[in-house]
Amino acid sequence: MTQAVPSTPPRMAQRDLTARQTIVAACVAMVAIGALDLVDTRLDLLYSVGFVLIVVTAPLAVGVRQMFATGVLPSVLLIASLLMVCLLQPSAIRVEGMDADAGTAARLIAATLDHGLTLVVGQVLALVVIILRILGDARAAVSR
Repeated sequence: MTQAVPSTPPRMAQRDLTARQTIVAACVAMVAIGALDLVDTRLDLLYSVGFVLIVVTAPLAVGVRQMFATGVLPSVLLIASLLMVCLLQPSAIRVEGMDADAGTAARLIAATLDHGLTLVVGQVLALVVIILRILGDARAAVSR
């Protein structure tokens, strides 16, 4: 039986990143996206789209046996990046109904709730990619 998509040759699998390398790359990319988005002193669509692309790309870069880290990555990455924004540029967190003199914890909670849909979309897509990678690896192992 022929496959519609050929399996990844073993020499290509050697180019997969480790979980640590993937997390570092995701953090560096998130810092870059955050810095670019803060040019206009507000977190906008660029931050959300960049976050989703980063958390979907991370499971594609890591080896199949090290997928756990990329499954946990979206929530940790979002909260850590929002915490950095709250600490470094608190005026960028603008949520309707929040006091202008709100503290760091209040801004972090408000920003996390404000970006909740972004987190859900990123987490679901990352899990779908992880499941597809695992299923694809299992099919490749059976066909060998």
